[in-house]
Amino acid sequence: MLPSQPLLHAAVLALAVLQALASDTFIAAVYEHAVILPDATSKPVSPDDALALMNKNMDVLEEAIKEAAQQGAHIIVTPEDGIYGWRFTRETIYPYLEDIPDPAVNWIPCADPTRFAPAPVQERLSCMARNNSIYVVANIGDKKPCNSSDPGCPSDSRYQYNTDVVFDPEGKLVARYHKYNLFRRETQFNYPKEPEAVTFETPFGKFGIFTCFDILFREPAVVLVSELQVDTVLFPTAWMNVLPFLTAVEFHSAWAMGMGVNLLSANTHNINLAMTGSGLFTPEGPAAYHYDSGTEEGCLLLAELRARPRLSATYPPAVNWSSFATSIEKFPGEKDTFSAAVRRDIFTFSELRHKAGNYTVCQGDLCCHLIYRMANKSKDEVYVLGAFDGLHGSLIKYHWQICTLLKCKSTDLSTCGQPVETAQTKFETFSLSGTFGTNFVFPEVLYSGVQLAPGEFEVLQDGRLKSKHGTSKPLVTATLFGRLYEKDLPHPLRT
Repeated sequence: MLPSQPLLHAAVLALAVLQALASDTFIAAVYEHAVILPDATSKPVSPDDALALMNKNMDVLEEAIKEAAQQGAHIIVTPEDGIYGWRFTRETIYPYLEDIPDPAVNWIPCADPTRFAPAPVQERLSCMARNNSIYVVANIGDKKPCNSSDPGCPSDSRYQYNTDVVFDPEGKLVARYHKYNLFRRETQFNYPKEPEAVTFETPFGKFGIFTCFDILFREPAVVLVSELQVDTVLFPTAWMNVLPFLTAVEFHSAWAMGMGVNLLSANTHNINLAMTGSGLFTPEGPAAYHYDSGTEEGCLLLAELRARPRLSATYPPAVNWSSFATSIEKFPGEKDTFSAAVRRDIFTFSELRHKAGNYTVCQGDLCCHLIYRMANKSKDEVYVLGAFDGLHGSLIKYHWQICTLLKCKSTDLSTCGQPVETAQTKFETFSLSGTFGTNFVFPEVLYSGVQLAPGEFEVLQDGRLKSKHGTSKPLVTATLFGRLYEKDLPHPLRT
């Protein structure tokens, strides 16, 4: 006699839990999704039309979730905006929103879809998780009514939030996170009144979650890692790549290394908006990553990760990011420096005029030091050492300290800092360090073609970013990206 479907599901789930408990590792997946976008409109569509568009995207996501589960994944992260896209005003996004309850209500939408207001998207996501016995992470929109007794209530009497949800392998809603640091174009959403630090326990470690732009700020990113000690961060994103420091794969890999956690980064895929770059990143470097600016295809990534990386024998030791640079007795700045912009940030640069050398550049409280030897210097390429110490950003201002070895766009020094994806020059060795005023520093090495360099560089405990055995591919940039959170200007909600 065959077991009933509920009993079979329970047995499969129990086996999966036991397998996870028996191992110090787990299999994680992220899906980079080429989102099917709605037609641009100035008027809201009907709820049925909104659901039809969302179901088209969920059809694609469901196939990726099934494939990930079949390959043994315990959890899958899907992108920000992955279910309905963008191109919205506050009014036109409303038909796509659902009322998402607090996970404390202990709700499985797949098993009890009518318990709350109509929530077909939550129901379907819940069933995807339940039917495949896998944690499913998705980004949707939350709506919450408010009234005039609330001084912050918008004129349309509702709050609208950019929201991540997590469903466990039973289909239960176990996490809900409202994005706190909205990007400048997200006028369709409200800021939450307070930053949220959302965590939940799994058989394979303590997880935290936040969204896209949040990664650059203390709340919630540093709070989750440094104060709440999560093992793994779930990261739906819609990241528009900006060279030379903020392409998705280089910064997200660097952040995982600098913070000492796993980062499961799922990006949207839209090459017209320079959106690509997803990965499974660890404290030791990328376990798997994807960057594709040439096709319109989505991509599923899987990798086996350590469940609790801090307990690993190979966990990187703590780094004093200013130790080496501040120990140099003679630390004069280069006399022959020049200024050039990386986007709107004015860096102080010095040209590397020789095949090998020892250079120092200073700006503000930051001095950057470089020792290097090039392997095959191209006559048509110029490299510089640069320093930046100041505020960056438009609506939200935040403080960077950056030391960088980078290739200029051309031999014209005024192009230094402009986007570059390719190079011809390899380095036999480089060692980059700086007098950082923070221990939150993220090491990046980017090769020609926007390729990472896993295993080819190391960070020493005294704060030096060093090549191990020379660069196997031409170098675009090597960067130490520091964040002085205490010097940030107030969050817009606080002003």
